[in-house]
Amino acid sequence: MHFRREHQSVRHLGAGRFLIIAALATVLAACSNHQAPLNIAGTAQGTYYSISYFDPQQRNLQPLVDSILDAFDQSASLWVDSSLLRRINAGLTDSLDPILYNLLSHSTEISNYTNGAFNCLVGRIVQEWGFSFRERTEPDSVRLQRLLQAAHAPTYIENNRVLRTDSLTELDFNAIAQGYSVDLLAAAFDSLGIESYLIDVGGEVIARGAKPGGQPWRVGIERPSKDSISAPEVMTAIALRDASVVTSGSYRKYYERDGMRYSHTIDPATGRPVQHSLLSASVVVDGACWLADAMATAYMVMGLDSALAFIASHPDEPATKAVMFIYDDHGTLRTYETPEFKKLTI
Repeated sequence: MHFRREHQSVRHLGAGRFLIIAALATVLAACSNHQAPLNIAGTAQGTYYSISYFDPQQRNLQPLVDSILDAFDQSASLWVDSSLLRRINAGLTDSLDPILYNLLSHSTEISNYTNGAFNCLVGRIVQEWGFSFRERTEPDSVRLQRLLQAAHAPTYIENNRVLRTDSLTELDFNAIAQGYSVDLLAAAFDSLGIESYLIDVGGEVIARGAKPGGQPWRVGIERPSKDSISAPEVMTAIALRDASVVTSGSYRKYYERDGMRYSHTIDPATGRPVQHSLLSASVVVDGACWLADAMATAYMVMGLDSALAFIASHPDEPATKAVMFIYDDHGTLRTYETPEFKKLTI
């Protein structure tokens, strides 16, 4: 399947399944001996952003970056009470702006491509398990079945309006939104003629060009930690040029209750936290960061065996060529790397 950078008409979403998962990549942006990069950093979408870029005009692009990310939050954030997404989910409007239209279009594409391993319609299930802005409550079986029904109810776009056939269906783009926001920032930098930059929003990373002297950007892949408070540790580093990378993992966002650990990786078929050995999935694509973001999530939903089978059945496609999985083999961390991913390692 060939993925596009621009949206098309959105198809039926009813068969999709969904999971939210956080992504983390440790950026190692070394300074060039020829010219020091300009560095800006801040917060957005409940996380950090960090950008390094080389600009002969030495422009300060932080105001531009902050304005883009603020507008993005006002559209697609679930944590901003007045965001358009929150108002759509509350039934106050059904009109989509260009950001939400594209997010829904891309989400539909990935849902169809992965046979439902990715789905943006399970927002209420994620909320019930406590991985959102609502109070944490473990849903009983009756409630869970009702929410699953809503998550798979037909949902359409018509004339830039989202049409839901079930009032409990809620959109949630956390598994793709940060990657798409990175693409928006990259488009802005490209329009200004910036030819060399590294943009990181909460672990979703895109690298353009090379540093002066021709050296590629360096990005670290985190070793899965034992708990959510452990200091990040780099497991491997890759050279990145004109590409995006996202790492999704189940080891940072979770909670424990009665001796059980509940990962925020939700199995969209059951509506319950997944139980498998895959700890993280790193995806490198040439181009859009939203694709790497969404597919890293989809692989984490699938689990190791199904993800490997998916890659084998979709050879040489944009989101299956350069992939690394880190998994737990009876207490021992092991990795699987595609040949294209191995070529990137430093």
